[in-house]
This record gives sequence, structure tokens and C-alpha cells, in this order.
Amino acid sequence: MVGTFVLVLMGCGSAIFSGFDGLSGAANASTLAVAFAFGLSVVGMAYAIGGISGCHINPAITLGVWANGRMSGKEAAGYMVFQCIGAIIASFVLWVLVSTGDHLGGTTTGANSYADGNMWQAFIAEAVFTFIFVLVVLGSTDDKKGAGAFAGLAIGLTLVLVHIVCIPVTGTSVNPARSIGPAIFSAISGDCTPISQLWLFIVAPFLGALASSGVWNIIKGR
Repeated sequence: MVGTFVLVLMGCGSAIFSGFDGLSGAANASTLAVAFAFGLSVVGMAYAIGGISGCHINPAITLGVWANGRMSGKEAAGYMVFQCIGAIIASFVLWVLVSTGDHLGGTTTGANSYADGNMWQAFIAEAVFTFIFVLVVLGSTDDKKGAGAFAGLAIGLTLVLVHIVCIPVTGTSVNPARSIGPAIFSAISGDCTPISQLWLFIVAPFLGALASSGVWNIIKGR
């Protein structure tokens, strides 16, 4: 819960307050700022709470870890619930900040969405980039073949890369909890588009995570 809170607060907060202009398709400084905010949040939390929980802070990662046989279904369900709670609390904090002052960005919640007619593009992007992200997580944290103490750095930098490519398509989710919190407060603010499209940012990342678990087992030789 704490880790996901920090991820959403820093990542979505950067989109709100850095002058990010939404899905413009432009590879500008604000896009890089958002990408690094998400990635560096993962790096920081990986070394802060990784030894306690593994620092999933993402239901898609938890699903991939469960599918890989590294945790029980009961544990996975608990992780997902508290990840979503952490994201909602962070989104509430950001909503309060926006409601009580000015911000530079074109978004008020950092919610994910896709343009009309681009549903399949968004679905494919979210599934494929989640697949890549979770594959790096599974590989870098493997007991025998992983990156050891460098796993957090590898995972965080991969998330930066994923955001740089995917932000112009969907704003980049690859994390259902990260999408749920901002979508709720976007609806409270009067914009119901993110919550009406929320299913995609849950289903596509989950499919990508399950695929990554199977591919990692093949690569690993299991």
C-alpha cells in the first residue's frame, strides 16, 4: 500500500504539476519528466520496501509472480487490494492539491485514457508493454538467474523506457492500481472518460503479465 501510494503520488503528480500536456504524441521534456518520475519511484521503493514485500506495487506484477508460482493466491489477492488502496489514497491527495491551488499540466488527475477509435492500439500497447515490464521483473528477481541487488534499478529503468514509448498512446498504465485511483477522482471531477475506459487498463495489463510468466518459464528452461 505504501509503495503504490508513493508510485502514484510521484508519477501522476509529475503529470499534473510538470506541465504535461496529455496525449500529444510529442517527445518533450514533460514526457521525460513523467517517465522518470514513475521509474525513479520504483527504484526508490524497491530498495525501501523490497526486502519486506518484494515491492510489487502493481497488480500486474503480482499476477505474474503468482502465475510463476512464487506466491499463493491468498497473498496475491491481499497484495492487489492494498495496492489499489494505496493508489486511491495517493489520488485523493493529488485531487486535494489540485482543488486547493494551481497546476500547470493539461491533466488534473493523471488518469489513463485513449483517443476515440484507438481502442485496439491502446489494448495492444498496454498488453505488450506490460509483458515487457513484468518479464524484466520476473527475470531480474529470479532466485538463481536474477540481478540481485541491481534488480530494483533494472526494473525502474525499464519502467522509464516503457513510459517514454507508451505515454503518447495511453498515458501509460501497465499497472491497474495506478489507473484505478486517478480514474475515480477524474469521475468525481466531472470527467467520466477514464473510468468508462478503465476495463482496458485492467484487462490488457493482466493478459500481458500472464504471457510474461509463461515466456519467462520457457526462457528459464522450466
